[in-house]
Amino acid sequence: YHNNLFCLAGIRLAPKEKLEVPVLFMPTEMKIYKAVVAIHVMRENGENWPYKVAAGSSTDLKRNVTVAENGETRGIVWIYPINGTPEAPQQKSVVIRCQARQRVEQRVELLLIGVIMPGATAQPDAGNSAEVDSDESSNTLEVTDGSSATLEFLYELQYQSDEIRSQLESLVGMQLVEKEWDTESRIVTLIFNVVFAPSKPMRDEATIIIQCTAGGLWKFPLVFIATEPEVDDVINIEAVGLNKESIVGFKLTSQTR
Repeated sequence: YHNNLFCLAGIRLAPKEKLEVPVLFMPTEMKIYKAVVAIHVMRENGENWPYKVAAGSSTDLKRNVTVAENGETRGIVWIYPINGTPEAPQQKSVVIRCQARQRVEQRVELLLIGVIMPGATAQPDAGNSAEVDSDESSNTLEVTDGSSATLEFLYELQYQSDEIRSQLESLVGMQLVEKEWDTESRIVTLIFNVVFAPSKPMRDEATIIIQCTAGGLWKFPLVFIATEPEVDDVINIEAVGLNKESIVGFKLTSQTR
C-alpha cells in the first residue's frame, strides 16, 4: 500500500449500481501493512439530504456522515480497513517416506527468509496478530537473537481437506526441536522432528503454516508417502491328491475395534 490519497472523484453512480474499487498490494518486506479505503458519496446536484443527525445518534452514524452548516447531511462515508500480510514464495515440497506398518522420524529444516527485526515496524493490534487458524494443533514459539530482541511465531500443520486430516492426524506428529535467529541475514531457522507411522499405503499432502506476529507468512508443503508393507507370512498348502481339496487355516487380527 502507498501512503497517499487515491481519489475516485467525479464517478457518477445510478441507484443500485455497484462500484468496484481496485486495491493493489505489492509488499517489499515481511511486515504488517495497513491501509484504509474511504468512499465519500454526495448528491450530483450538490444538494443536501434533509436528514439531520440527532445528538443522541450512535458514534458509527456520526462518523459515517458529513454534516453541512445547517445540520443536514452533506455526504455519506464508508470506511474499509485493509490489513495486508505478505506471503513468502512457495517452497519446494519435503517428502517423508515410510513403509506401511513402520515408523520414521525425519528432521525438517525450515528457513524463514526476510524476517523484520523487532522495532522496525509497528506491532499489530491485539486480535489481528494471528491469522493462522488457532486450534489444538496451533503452537506459539519465541525466537531470540541472544539479546533482548524477541520474535514471536505461530505454527500449525494444515491439511488440504477434512478427509485428509482424518487420515493423517493420528499418523503424523510434529515437534519443534531447534530454533536459531541470524540477525545479519534476517533468517530464522526452525528445525522440526516429524514422525510418520502409516498403517496402510497412501500418499497425502499437508502444509506447515508459519506466521510471524510482526508480519509475514511462510508455507512449507509436506508430502507423506507410505509404501507397501512387508509380507506378513507365506501360506503353504500341501495337496492330498488329485481332485481333492486341501484346507489350511490362519488368523487375521484387526488393528481397530
